[in-house]
Amino acid sequence: MDAMQRLIETDAVKRLKERDPLLFSDEVDMRQKIVQRLGWTDLAQTAPGRLPLVTNLAKALVEEGARDVVLLGMGGSSLAALTMSRVLGSAPGMPRLHVLDTTSPAVVRTIMDSCDRASTFFLLSSKSGTTVEPLSLNEIFRAWMEEEMERPAAGKHFIAITDPGSPLEKLRQREVMRVALSAPATVGGRFSALSMFGLAPSALIGIDLETLISHAQAMEKACHRRPKENPGAQLAAFLVDAYEQGADKVTLVCSERYRSFGVWVEQLVAESTGKNAVGLVPVIEYDVSLPTGFGSDRAVIVMREHDDSELAGYATQVAAQNALVEFALQSHLEIGAEFVRWEYATALAGHLLGINPFDEPNVAQAKETTARVLAGDAEVPRAIADVGGSWVTYAGGLTGGRAPDDIASAARRALEAAGVGDYFAWLAYLPDEDSLLEPLREAASTVSRSTGRAVCLETGPRYLHSTGQLHKGGPNTGVFTVITARDRADIAIPGQTYTLAQLFRAQAEGDLVTLAAHDRRVMRLDLPDSKPATVAALADALVSAST
Repeated sequence: MDAMQRLIETDAVKRLKERDPLLFSDEVDMRQKIVQRLGWTDLAQTAPGRLPLVTNLAKALVEEGARDVVLLGMGGSSLAALTMSRVLGSAPGMPRLHVLDTTSPAVVRTIMDSCDRASTFFLLSSKSGTTVEPLSLNEIFRAWMEEEMERPAAGKHFIAITDPGSPLEKLRQREVMRVALSAPATVGGRFSALSMFGLAPSALIGIDLETLISHAQAMEKACHRRPKENPGAQLAAFLVDAYEQGADKVTLVCSERYRSFGVWVEQLVAESTGKNAVGLVPVIEYDVSLPTGFGSDRAVIVMREHDDSELAGYATQVAAQNALVEFALQSHLEIGAEFVRWEYATALAGHLLGINPFDEPNVAQAKETTARVLAGDAEVPRAIADVGGSWVTYAGGLTGGRAPDDIASAARRALEAAGVGDYFAWLAYLPDEDSLLEPLREAASTVSRSTGRAVCLETGPRYLHSTGQLHKGGPNTGVFTVITARDRADIAIPGQTYTLAQLFRAQAEGDLVTLAAHDRRVMRLDLPDSKPATVAALADALVSAST
């Protein structure tokens, strides 16, 4: 029976609208937890009620001279805002938005060097109110602000976004922050694009939220229709039919303007479906020069501007060999509708795959191991070779073997470990800068063509709150390369015994340990630094290994 027919026979759309937890689990102890994650199903309808507060806040900040807004958040607390800011940009006369979802000292220092304290405001964004990355960054920037202004004045530059009653809401009171914006407690982070987590940052940079929400409302209404007339159900059926025919690599190909949307989809799909040894593997594809070069394990989604003729032609070529659906957006503000389409599709796909899309059982493992690394209680796999200043480590399913002579031979072993249906994931703990990462993106496309396998380039620690769940909880089909660098840049974290650079490195090592514990095939390449020439040389070596 095909996926669409199963959606019809289980009455899945109606049950999702009615928030029926039995759609996702028969376990009694899971029912209440699932109900507490289904508040997103009417977020578009209720979104206008959230606008007066955030638009008034935006007006007040502009009147106070705001020129930069820095969002401190991870995963679901940051990616929708990142997407909207990159797709739509700031309105004339409104502040710039900087989404800081990393613990890289180099990136933090860049923000400090490029922003003026008096005209910079901060959004401390965390659903749970306990996320280590934004809390650490908050301590750093609060101290930075208080170097030039009194504590009460500095507090007016900080705004919290969190669940009601969370530790962050209490911190806001102690730290005399300007205000705490409450998000619905019944909405999980990755389904929260139209909650305060997405709307508040967008309002502060002047995005036309009324029009964006109107598109979202129309899609939400459409996603309540019968399955065959329902955009969310249609996408869910496409994804699951493809998956059950072996095409589990959900390949996203977007017009340049919409590429950041792929990062949001990546988290939604991977973290929701990657568990119980099941999972849809999202792959962001940057190279549109491939005629029909994908293997049979690819299901392709093309999301393009309506007049992107190059990508339209690409879609036609790919559709000749691979399952493909195409979305052509007439307006950039239709991105609001796409958030809704994908949320409904992902939830219904979870039902069809027999998993609960609203938990993330393996995400906490890497967090716990990071804490153990910082405390010196975790045994981190040691390097077996120093090749030109880069240290090579094999762990998990790649443990053992002879020491490599160079980076290319080290990478070749990882590439040769992949079997039919496997994919490569390059987990780069490097500054998220296009100029630095572009050689790795180009190398990923080249290696994909050479090997016939998908290559995912992820930045850490962002992916820990995203595809990290899939890496550990999904099928053991990934071959992982953790890329770190021994940079000297560092920043103290007030009140902590470790520095930001130590946290950044510990997160990479914590994930290395966790992947190895799950018997994943994993290699670590620890570079001497993250200079552009060093990263470009690594990209060349990865390409060389694949030829």
